[in-house]
Amino acid sequence: MKKITLFISVLVFFFSAAASAHGPVRQKVQEKIKINAPAEKVWDIIKNYNDMAWLPPVAKTEGDGGNKKGAVRVLTLKDGGTITEELKKYDDKKMKYDYKITDMSTAKTITHSGKEENVPVLPVSNYAASIEVKGKGGSSEVIWKAGYYRAYMNNNPPAEMNEEAANSAVKGVFKAGLENLKKLAE
Repeated sequence: MKKITLFISVLVFFFSAAASAHGPVRQKVQEKIKINAPAEKVWDIIKNYNDMAWLPPVAKTEGDGGNKKGAVRVLTLKDGGTITEELKKYDDKKMKYDYKITDMSTAKTITHSGKEENVPVLPVSNYAASIEVKGKGGSSEVIWKAGYYRAYMNNNPPAEMNEEAANSAVKGVFKAGLENLKKLAE
């Protein structure tokens, strides 16, 4: 009986230690907007993977590969930072494409836990997203979704690279982009 109790105690200890020792949790953001314009008109604004002129933080986009899977675009932000993204899936008929971030420049360097850490221009890692336009009669709905981890992959992240910073940054980009898309399409 003592062996069983000891065994159960050891199991509980290991399970509780494992539960509190995990790192970051995958985050998800989804933003939608209704636009009083036909879906085709809205899609025409965003369908060129190498043109992000509709996204306010972007100063210019350079791309290679057009709308084909594997195409790469480099977004130069108005503050000078860069984000490199790869097209994973493109469906003109469904008015949707999926992409992922493959590289980012550093916005700043901070000292955290006695070590220099680079803070990326978007405080995320392993970021993948999709954007889709759906027709709703004479209007449309744009749905922009992303899944990602915070930028700091170890435990005890600094404020600049925690889940709150990541979620706030992604939501901010999505909202600014969708609101501007609405303005351009209507």
